[in-house]
Amino acid sequence: MSARTISWEGFTGRWAGQPRAPPTLAGINRTGFYSKKNPNGTVREGPYQHLAEDFVRRLEALHEAGTLPDLRDAQIARLKAEIDALRERAARQSEAIEKLSEFKILALSRIAAQHEEIIRQRSPQAASGTPTGARLAAVPRGGQTIGSCS
Repeated sequence: MSARTISWEGFTGRWAGQPRAPPTLAGINRTGFYSKKNPNGTVREGPYQHLAEDFVRRLEALHEAGTLPDLRDAQIARLKAEIDALRERAARQSEAIEKLSEFKILALSRIAAQHEEIIRQRSPQAASGTPTGARLAAVPRGGQTIGSCS
């Protein structure tokens, strides 16, 4: 087996948005990083155990230097940002619902006004005093006809 090397540049830990873990970067199986127990109880090192030890050493150095934030603090910051985004989204949706409710009320009132106007136009007019049928019968007949009606 040949030893593989991993480029550690840019590796700052494992959480959302960060580079992947060293076994993935090296293109090897994660189980190769850890020691195994033989059936007789003896422990044998994994083929890439030296990489795991190097990874742990570098990760501890980053923690001690303070360049690697605590994973809980990073998660808390991520969740707070997510909550803020959700609150903004809820406010936008509430505003849209309010505008749509106003539009609905306006549309219903216009429909009601149009309905009232249609009813008014269909009903006999009180000023004429004659029913609609009588007004239609009062159309003058005789005169010149248009078409083939005889």
